Amino acid sequence: MDGGAQVSAWLSALLPSFAGFAWPWWLLALPLPWIARRLLPPKRDAGAALKVPYGDRLSAIAGTRGPAIARGIGLLAWLAWALLCVAAARPQQLGPVLQPPQQGRDLMLAVDLSGSMSDEDMALGGTTVDRLTAAKAVIADFLQRRAGDRIGLIVFGLRAYVLTPLTLDHDTVRQQLQDSAVAMAGRETAIGDAIGLAVKRLAKQPAGERVVVLLTDGVNTAGMLDPTKAAELARDNHVRIHTIAFGGYGAGLSVFGVPIQMPGGDDTTDEAGLKRIADLTGGKAFRARDTDDLAGIYREIERIEPVDRPGEAVRPRVERYPWPLGAALACGLLAVAWPRRRRA
Repeated sequence: MDGGAQVSAWLSALLPSFAGFAWPWWLLALPLPWIARRLLPPKRDAGAALKVPYGDRLSAIAGTRGPAIARGIGLLAWLAWALLCVAAARPQQLGPVLQPPQQGRDLMLAVDLSGSMSDEDMALGGTTVDRLTAAKAVIADFLQRRAGDRIGLIVFGLRAYVLTPLTLDHDTVRQQLQDSAVAMAGRETAIGDAIGLAVKRLAKQPAGERVVVLLTDGVNTAGMLDPTKAAELARDNHVRIHTIAFGGYGAGLSVFGVPIQMPGGDDTTDEAGLKRIADLTGGKAFRARDTDDLAGIYREIERIEPVDRPGEAVRPRVERYPWPLGAALACGLLAVAWPRRRRA
Protein backbone atom coordinates (compact mmCIF):
# COMPACT_ATOMS: atom_id res chain seq x y z
CA MET A 1 0.00 0.00 0.00
CA ASP A 2 1.47 3.40 -1.01
CA GLY A 3 1.51 6.46 1.19
CA GLY A 4 -1.62 8.00 -0.34
CA ALA A 5 -3.63 4.84 0.21
CA GLN A 6 -2.40 4.60 3.80
CA VAL A 7 -3.49 8.17 4.55
CA SER A 8 -6.85 7.51 2.93
CA ALA A 9 -7.38 4.33 4.98
CA TRP A 10 -6.40 6.14 8.20
CA LEU A 11 -8.84 8.97 7.54
CA SER A 12 -11.61 6.49 6.64
CA ALA A 13 -11.14 4.76 9.99
CA LEU A 14 -11.13 8.10 11.81
CA LEU A 15 -14.09 9.56 9.91
CA PRO A 16 -16.73 6.97 8.93
CA SER A 17 -18.19 9.29 6.28
CA PHE A 18 -14.79 9.89 4.63
CA ALA A 19 -14.82 8.19 1.23
CA GLY A 20 -11.13 8.60 0.40
CA PHE A 21 -9.16 10.49 -2.22
CA ALA A 22 -9.99 10.45 -5.92
CA TRP A 23 -6.31 11.02 -6.85
CA PRO A 24 -4.33 9.79 -3.80
CA TRP A 25 -0.98 9.76 -5.64
CA TRP A 26 -0.81 13.55 -5.25
CA LEU A 27 -0.03 12.95 -1.56
CA LEU A 28 3.33 11.56 -2.65
CA ALA A 29 4.31 15.16 -3.49
CA LEU A 30 4.31 16.15 0.20
CA PRO A 31 8.11 15.69 0.76
CA LEU A 32 9.15 17.38 -2.51
CA PRO A 33 10.20 20.72 -0.92
CA TRP A 34 12.31 18.90 1.69
CA ILE A 35 13.92 16.73 -1.03
CA ALA A 36 14.62 19.81 -3.18
CA ARG A 37 16.19 21.59 -0.24
CA ARG A 38 18.49 18.63 0.45
CA LEU A 39 19.53 17.98 -3.13
CA LEU A 40 19.93 21.49 -4.52
CA PRO A 41 23.21 23.37 -3.75
CA PRO A 42 23.00 26.03 -1.00
CA LYS A 43 22.43 29.64 -1.99
CA ARG A 44 25.61 31.74 -2.25
CA ASP A 45 25.69 35.09 -0.45
CA ALA A 46 26.82 37.68 -3.00
CA GLY A 47 26.82 40.49 -0.47
CA ALA A 48 24.85 43.72 -0.42
CA ALA A 49 25.03 44.69 -4.08
CA LEU A 50 21.82 46.72 -4.21
CA LYS A 51 20.02 48.91 -1.74
CA VAL A 52 16.29 49.39 -1.98
CA PRO A 53 13.90 51.33 0.28
CA TYR A 54 11.98 48.13 1.21
CA GLY A 55 15.08 46.19 2.15
CA ASP A 56 13.83 45.59 5.70
CA ARG A 57 10.84 43.72 4.41
CA LEU A 58 12.93 41.57 2.09
CA SER A 59 15.30 40.83 4.97
CA ALA A 60 12.37 39.78 7.15
CA ILE A 61 11.07 37.40 4.47
CA ALA A 62 14.56 35.98 3.98
CA GLY A 63 14.79 35.27 7.69
CA THR A 64 17.42 37.80 8.66
CA ARG A 65 15.22 39.58 11.18
CA GLY A 66 15.23 36.76 13.67
CA PRO A 67 14.78 33.01 13.94
CA ALA A 68 11.22 33.30 15.33
CA ILE A 69 9.98 35.07 12.22
CA ALA A 70 11.79 32.63 9.96
CA ARG A 71 10.34 29.64 11.77
CA GLY A 72 6.82 31.09 11.61
CA ILE A 73 7.03 31.79 7.88
CA GLY A 74 8.58 28.39 7.21
CA LEU A 75 5.83 26.62 9.16
CA LEU A 76 3.12 28.46 7.25
CA ALA A 77 4.82 27.64 3.94
CA TRP A 78 5.01 23.95 4.81
CA LEU A 79 1.39 23.92 5.95
CA ALA A 80 0.26 25.66 2.74
CA TRP A 81 2.13 23.10 0.62
CA ALA A 82 0.64 20.18 2.54
CA LEU A 83 -2.86 21.57 2.15
CA LEU A 84 -2.31 22.09 -1.58
CA CYS A 85 -1.29 18.44 -1.95
CA VAL A 86 -4.36 17.32 -0.02
CA ALA A 87 -6.61 19.48 -2.20
CA ALA A 88 -4.98 18.09 -5.38
CA ALA A 89 -5.74 14.56 -4.13
CA ARG A 90 -9.47 15.48 -4.12
CA PRO A 91 -10.77 14.34 -0.72
CA GLN A 92 -14.36 13.06 -0.90
CA GLN A 93 -17.04 12.47 1.68
CA LEU A 94 -19.95 10.04 1.53
CA GLY A 95 -23.30 11.79 1.40
CA PRO A 96 -26.54 10.49 2.91
CA VAL A 97 -27.96 7.21 1.62
CA LEU A 98 -30.33 7.79 -1.30
CA GLN A 99 -32.80 5.23 -2.61
CA PRO A 100 -34.62 6.87 -5.51
CA PRO A 101 -37.94 5.29 -6.43
CA GLN A 102 -38.28 3.55 -9.77
CA GLN A 103 -41.47 3.15 -11.70
CA GLY A 104 -41.95 0.31 -14.09
CA ARG A 105 -42.66 -3.32 -14.58
CA ASP A 106 -41.21 -6.50 -16.00
CA LEU A 107 -42.86 -6.94 -19.39
CA MET A 108 -42.30 -9.73 -21.91
CA LEU A 109 -43.41 -9.25 -25.50
CA ALA A 110 -44.31 -12.52 -27.25
CA VAL A 111 -44.59 -12.09 -31.03
CA ASP A 112 -45.86 -14.71 -33.47
CA LEU A 113 -43.50 -15.45 -36.40
CA SER A 114 -45.52 -18.26 -37.95
CA GLY A 115 -46.06 -18.51 -41.68
CA SER A 116 -49.42 -16.72 -41.65
CA MET A 117 -47.73 -13.52 -40.43
CA SER A 118 -46.55 -13.04 -44.02
CA ASP A 119 -50.14 -12.45 -45.23
CA GLU A 120 -50.29 -9.01 -46.82
CA ASP A 121 -53.59 -7.67 -45.53
CA MET A 122 -52.38 -4.63 -43.56
CA ALA A 123 -52.10 -0.98 -44.60
CA LEU A 124 -49.21 1.06 -43.23
CA GLY A 125 -48.61 4.62 -44.39
CA GLY A 126 -50.74 4.09 -47.49
CA THR A 127 -48.85 0.94 -48.44
CA THR A 128 -49.98 -2.67 -48.19
CA VAL A 129 -47.65 -4.67 -45.96
CA ASP A 130 -47.62 -8.07 -44.30
CA ARG A 131 -48.81 -8.59 -40.75
CA LEU A 132 -45.34 -8.88 -39.20
CA THR A 133 -44.16 -5.59 -40.74
CA ALA A 134 -47.24 -3.82 -39.40
CA ALA A 135 -46.75 -5.35 -35.96
CA LYS A 136 -43.09 -4.30 -35.90
CA ALA A 137 -43.99 -0.67 -36.61
CA VAL A 138 -46.60 -0.50 -33.86
CA ILE A 139 -44.49 -2.34 -31.26
CA ALA A 140 -41.47 -0.14 -32.02
CA ASP A 141 -43.56 2.93 -31.26
CA PHE A 142 -44.79 1.27 -28.06
CA LEU A 143 -41.21 0.57 -26.95
CA GLN A 144 -40.21 4.18 -27.49
CA ARG A 145 -42.69 5.33 -24.83
CA ARG A 146 -42.02 2.64 -22.22
CA ALA A 147 -39.36 4.41 -20.15
CA GLY A 148 -38.79 2.68 -16.82
CA ASP A 149 -40.00 -0.78 -17.87
CA ARG A 150 -37.71 -3.75 -18.21
CA ILE A 151 -38.78 -5.37 -21.46
CA GLY A 152 -37.87 -8.71 -22.98
CA LEU A 153 -38.71 -10.21 -26.37
CA ILE A 154 -39.86 -13.75 -27.17
CA VAL A 155 -40.63 -14.94 -30.68
CA PHE A 156 -42.42 -18.16 -31.44
CA GLY A 157 -43.41 -20.37 -34.32
CA LEU A 158 -42.83 -24.11 -34.18
CA ARG A 159 -40.80 -23.35 -31.03
CA ALA A 160 -40.39 -20.37 -28.73
CA TYR A 161 -37.11 -18.48 -28.30
CA VAL A 162 -35.91 -15.57 -26.17
CA LEU A 163 -34.35 -12.93 -28.40
CA THR A 164 -33.66 -10.45 -25.59
CA PRO A 165 -33.90 -10.99 -21.82
CA LEU A 166 -35.51 -8.39 -19.59
CA THR A 167 -33.60 -5.16 -20.04
CA LEU A 168 -33.92 -1.38 -19.83
CA ASP A 169 -32.11 -1.11 -23.17
CA HIS A 170 -35.19 -0.74 -25.36
CA ASP A 171 -33.08 0.07 -28.42
CA THR A 172 -31.69 -3.47 -28.35
CA VAL A 173 -35.18 -4.94 -28.06
CA ARG A 174 -36.35 -2.82 -30.98
CA GLN A 175 -33.36 -3.85 -33.10
CA GLN A 176 -33.88 -7.54 -32.37
CA LEU A 177 -37.54 -7.19 -33.32
CA GLN A 178 -36.64 -5.49 -36.60
CA ASP A 179 -34.19 -8.29 -37.43
CA SER A 180 -36.78 -11.03 -36.90
CA ALA A 181 -38.46 -12.60 -39.93
CA VAL A 182 -41.45 -14.79 -40.72
CA ALA A 183 -40.81 -18.52 -40.15
CA MET A 184 -37.53 -17.77 -38.36
CA ALA A 185 -38.83 -19.95 -35.51
CA GLY A 186 -40.84 -22.28 -37.74
CA ARG A 187 -44.06 -21.91 -39.69
CA GLU A 188 -46.41 -23.35 -37.06
CA THR A 189 -47.70 -21.69 -33.88
CA ALA A 190 -46.69 -22.79 -30.36
CA ILE A 191 -48.68 -20.39 -28.18
CA GLY A 192 -48.47 -22.55 -25.05
CA ASP A 193 -44.68 -22.86 -25.25
CA ALA A 194 -44.34 -19.09 -25.70
CA ILE A 195 -46.40 -18.44 -22.56
CA GLY A 196 -44.46 -21.06 -20.59
CA LEU A 197 -41.11 -19.54 -21.61
CA ALA A 198 -42.29 -16.03 -20.69
CA VAL A 199 -43.50 -17.22 -17.28
CA LYS A 200 -40.19 -18.99 -16.66
CA ARG A 201 -38.27 -15.78 -17.38
CA LEU A 202 -40.54 -13.58 -15.28
CA ALA A 203 -40.70 -15.97 -12.31
CA LYS A 204 -36.95 -15.48 -11.74
CA GLN A 205 -37.44 -11.78 -11.12
CA PRO A 206 -38.32 -10.17 -7.76
CA ALA A 207 -42.00 -10.02 -6.91
CA GLY A 208 -43.69 -7.13 -8.64
CA GLU A 209 -45.64 -6.31 -11.75
CA ARG A 210 -45.19 -9.15 -14.24
CA VAL A 211 -46.89 -8.75 -17.60
CA VAL A 212 -46.89 -10.65 -20.88
CA VAL A 213 -48.26 -9.13 -24.09
CA LEU A 214 -48.86 -11.95 -26.57
CA LEU A 215 -49.56 -11.18 -30.23
CA THR A 216 -50.63 -13.94 -32.60
CA ASP A 217 -52.73 -14.39 -35.74
CA GLY A 218 -53.39 -18.10 -35.45
CA VAL A 219 -54.25 -21.02 -33.23
CA ASN A 220 -51.99 -23.30 -31.23
CA THR A 221 -50.77 -25.95 -33.68
CA ALA A 222 -47.42 -26.96 -32.17
CA GLY A 223 -45.45 -27.15 -28.98
CA MET A 224 -45.53 -29.38 -25.92
CA LEU A 225 -47.50 -27.14 -23.53
CA ASP A 226 -51.24 -26.62 -23.84
CA PRO A 227 -52.13 -22.89 -23.84
CA THR A 228 -54.71 -23.30 -21.06
CA LYS A 229 -52.21 -25.16 -18.86
CA ALA A 230 -49.65 -22.46 -19.61
CA ALA A 231 -52.17 -19.80 -18.58
CA GLU A 232 -52.78 -21.61 -15.29
CA LEU A 233 -49.03 -21.71 -14.72
CA ALA A 234 -48.89 -17.95 -15.35
CA ARG A 235 -51.73 -17.35 -12.91
CA ASP A 236 -49.97 -19.37 -10.19
CA ASN A 237 -46.82 -17.24 -10.70
CA HIS A 238 -48.76 -13.96 -10.61
CA VAL A 239 -48.14 -13.20 -14.27
CA ARG A 240 -50.83 -11.26 -16.12
CA ILE A 241 -51.24 -11.93 -19.85
CA HIS A 242 -52.77 -9.54 -22.36
CA THR A 243 -53.57 -11.29 -25.63
CA ILE A 244 -53.89 -9.66 -29.04
CA ALA A 245 -55.59 -11.54 -31.87
CA PHE A 246 -54.09 -9.89 -34.93
CA GLY A 247 -55.09 -10.15 -38.56
CA GLY A 248 -57.61 -8.96 -41.14
CA TYR A 249 -60.47 -10.81 -42.72
CA GLY A 250 -58.18 -12.55 -45.13
CA ALA A 251 -55.18 -12.10 -47.35
CA GLY A 252 -57.04 -10.84 -50.36
CA LEU A 253 -56.05 -7.72 -52.30
CA SER A 254 -58.07 -5.77 -54.81
CA VAL A 255 -56.76 -5.04 -58.29
CA PHE A 256 -55.55 -1.70 -56.88
CA GLY A 257 -53.52 -3.40 -54.12
CA VAL A 258 -55.95 -2.50 -51.30
CA PRO A 259 -56.84 -5.15 -48.67
CA ILE A 260 -60.42 -6.41 -49.04
CA GLN A 261 -62.60 -8.83 -47.14
CA MET A 262 -62.50 -12.30 -48.61
CA PRO A 263 -65.62 -14.47 -48.78
CA GLY A 264 -65.89 -16.88 -45.92
CA GLY A 265 -65.87 -14.44 -42.99
CA ASP A 266 -63.14 -14.11 -40.40
CA ASP A 267 -59.63 -15.55 -40.33
CA THR A 268 -58.50 -18.54 -38.31
CA THR A 269 -57.40 -16.66 -35.15
CA ASP A 270 -58.46 -18.46 -31.98
CA GLU A 271 -60.12 -15.50 -30.29
CA ALA A 272 -61.97 -17.67 -27.78
CA GLY A 273 -58.77 -19.42 -26.69
CA LEU A 274 -56.90 -16.12 -26.34
CA LYS A 275 -59.73 -14.65 -24.29
CA ARG A 276 -59.65 -17.68 -22.01
CA ILE A 277 -55.90 -17.16 -21.46
CA ALA A 278 -56.40 -13.49 -20.59
CA ASP A 279 -59.33 -14.21 -18.25
CA LEU A 280 -57.40 -16.90 -16.35
CA THR A 281 -54.50 -14.52 -15.64
CA GLY A 282 -56.43 -11.31 -15.01
CA GLY A 283 -55.41 -9.72 -18.29
CA LYS A 284 -57.39 -8.39 -21.22
CA ALA A 285 -58.09 -9.89 -24.63
CA PHE A 286 -57.99 -7.61 -27.66
CA ARG A 287 -58.82 -7.94 -31.36
CA ALA A 288 -56.88 -5.95 -33.95
CA ARG A 289 -57.93 -6.11 -37.59
CA ASP A 290 -55.63 -3.32 -38.80
CA THR A 291 -52.73 -1.17 -37.69
CA ASP A 292 -54.99 1.48 -36.19
CA ASP A 293 -56.64 -1.12 -33.97
CA LEU A 294 -53.25 -2.48 -32.95
CA ALA A 295 -51.87 0.97 -32.11
CA GLY A 296 -54.93 1.70 -29.97
CA ILE A 297 -54.49 -1.59 -28.10
CA TYR A 298 -50.87 -0.84 -27.23
CA ARG A 299 -51.89 2.65 -26.08
CA GLU A 300 -54.45 1.10 -23.76
CA ILE A 301 -51.86 -1.31 -22.38
CA GLU A 302 -49.53 1.65 -21.90
CA ARG A 303 -52.10 3.34 -19.66
CA ILE A 304 -51.83 0.56 -17.06
CA GLU A 305 -50.32 2.17 -13.98
CA PRO A 306 -46.73 1.04 -13.24
CA VAL A 307 -45.73 -0.15 -9.80
CA ASP A 308 -43.47 1.96 -7.61
CA ARG A 309 -40.45 0.05 -6.37
CA PRO A 310 -37.35 1.24 -4.53
CA GLY A 311 -34.26 1.68 -6.63
CA GLU A 312 -30.74 0.67 -5.76
CA ALA A 313 -29.43 2.41 -2.65
CA VAL A 314 -26.52 4.74 -3.37
CA ARG A 315 -24.35 7.12 -1.36
CA PRO A 316 -23.13 10.01 -3.52
CA ARG A 317 -19.56 11.24 -3.14
CA VAL A 318 -19.30 14.90 -2.18
CA GLU A 319 -16.14 16.77 -3.20
CA ARG A 320 -14.33 18.40 -0.26
CA TYR A 321 -11.20 19.77 -1.95
CA PRO A 322 -12.33 23.44 -1.64
CA TRP A 323 -11.71 23.31 2.13
CA PRO A 324 -7.98 22.44 2.05
CA LEU A 325 -7.55 24.66 -1.01
CA GLY A 326 -9.01 27.65 0.84
CA ALA A 327 -6.91 26.86 3.92
CA ALA A 328 -3.75 26.74 1.75
CA LEU A 329 -4.58 30.15 0.29
CA ALA A 330 -5.10 31.55 3.79
CA CYS A 331 -1.74 30.18 4.94
CA GLY A 332 -0.01 31.73 1.94
CA LEU A 333 -1.56 35.13 2.59
CA LEU A 334 -0.64 34.91 6.27
CA ALA A 335 2.98 34.06 5.39
CA VAL A 336 3.21 37.18 3.21
CA ALA A 337 1.64 39.40 5.85
CA TRP A 338 3.63 37.93 8.79
CA PRO A 339 6.72 40.23 8.57
CA ARG A 340 4.60 43.37 8.22
CA ARG A 341 2.51 42.38 11.24
CA ARG A 342 5.66 41.71 13.27
CA ARG A 343 7.06 45.14 12.40
CA ALA A 344 3.82 46.81 13.45
